[in-house]
Amino acid sequence: AVIDACLGALALGDIGSHFPDDAPEWEGADSKELMRSVTGLFQEKGWQIGNVDVTVIAEQPKLAPWIGAMRDSIAGLLHCAVEGVSVKATTHEGLGELGAGEGIAAMAVAALQPLSKGDER
Repeated sequence: AVIDACLGALALGDIGSHFPDDAPEWEGADSKELMRSVTGLFQEKGWQIGNVDVTVIAEQPKLAPWIGAMRDSIAGLLHCAVEGVSVKATTHEGLGELGAGEGIAAMAVAALQPLSKGDER
């Protein structure tokens, strides 16, 4: 979801257009490596993360104990301050497949800002 949000912020398509799931070279790919690649792409184009907001929808597991670590990890991958990363979790209140615990969903939105001089990483 974060990768799609970052790509979408610059109208660069979606994760599938950059890393097709039917391409053998991406089979079993580490999502952290994909995020690093996308971070490099938007930085090459002169942009950096202003902030990213992520919502995970899951009945189980309860994510509260891991939210801090998730924020730290995402901030590190995006080369931004942890204060610019929001991660929250919610349930689907028993409704539909998500509410029945048959899956997990995530949504994200990213705001990019022009890369400042000296901010290249």
